[in-house]
Amino acid sequence: MSNPNPVTPEAIRRAPKVLLHDHLDGGLRPRTVIELADASGYVDLPTTDEAELGQWFTEAANAGTLERYLETFAHTCGVMQSEEALVRVASECAQDLADDGVVYAEVRYAPELFTEKGLSLDTVIQAVEAGFREGEKATGGKIRIGTLLCAMRQNARSAEIAEMAVRYRDHGVVGFDIAGPEAGFPPTRNLDAFEYLRQQNAHFTIHAGESFGLPSIWEALQHCGAERLGHGVRIVDDIKVDPDGTAHLGRLASYVRDRRIPLEMCPSSNIQTGAAPSIAEHPIGLLTKLRFRVTVNTDNRLMSGCSVSSEMAALVETFGYGWADLRWFTVNAMKSAFIGFDERLDLINNVIKPGYAALIDEAGRHPSEG
Repeated sequence: MSNPNPVTPEAIRRAPKVLLHDHLDGGLRPRTVIELADASGYVDLPTTDEAELGQWFTEAANAGTLERYLETFAHTCGVMQSEEALVRVASECAQDLADDGVVYAEVRYAPELFTEKGLSLDTVIQAVEAGFREGEKATGGKIRIGTLLCAMRQNARSAEIAEMAVRYRDHGVVGFDIAGPEAGFPPTRNLDAFEYLRQQNAHFTIHAGESFGLPSIWEALQHCGAERLGHGVRIVDDIKVDPDGTAHLGRLASYVRDRRIPLEMCPSSNIQTGAAPSIAEHPIGLLTKLRFRVTVNTDNRLMSGCSVSSEMAALVETFGYGWADLRWFTVNAMKSAFIGFDERLDLINNVIKPGYAALIDEAGRHPSEG
């Protein structure tokens, strides 16, 4: 019997989804960028036409390198230097994600990037949290947002930001991350921050295995103790596939799969930064087949012109995934979130599984959620 609910882009948008890797300063609405620039006197935008600006961000991000991709953030961060701007951007972020069917999201940002006009780190964090609460309320409680505080790996403030993550963990902050260029800035440069977080029983993920290879992943896990891998695309370099399709996992790949270490995969972004050549050739296909703990994410919705729904739709079109696969990705993400076990279980049992139950028949059960 055919499924009466085909996996269409609009149906995917209505399905409950979970997002673990999304940057606040990479998800602004083009109109908001223009209006905030006008209000703050920021004059460096390449255009003030809404459609043209959205296209400019996507084209600039398509340069093919992580470094060029990161340059686009000069404009979004440039207009996010006031409390009012931070509240607005965070509120709109929550509303946009909820409109895309996201029921839980962890949105990350680097507080140090928004202090150019004198805001303190505390003020930045409080403004963003106020914006998220405002956005959650505006959606009628359809979404919950947890915040990850990022330290920029090329700077020397990771210990300070880690302390802020602990200070605000009862006020919306659920974890810590390091972001920025991987090459030349290994995660071990921030060992003091990660040791502090472990001592404080705090959660953290690490951007690793995107533009840099297996050593970045190995350091993030074995030296720093990362609970999740931001991207983790290059773990595929430790997997050999025979012509007949038989896969042989190396020691590191086996460790990542055996330990169920979540991979925060962002297909469109990975193509833009040169970490993968195309959706069809993206490691997510093989890693999903081998049952790694794969999750589907956006990274930067403005730069990639994407949403969680569009990322899932691209995977459906490319790999032929069905509702059971999308549910698997979603449950994987919810299991891997940095909120408490009871909260995760509640969302899985009372929101995610019922949401997919209407879209999947019993014969379509995925063989191995986890």
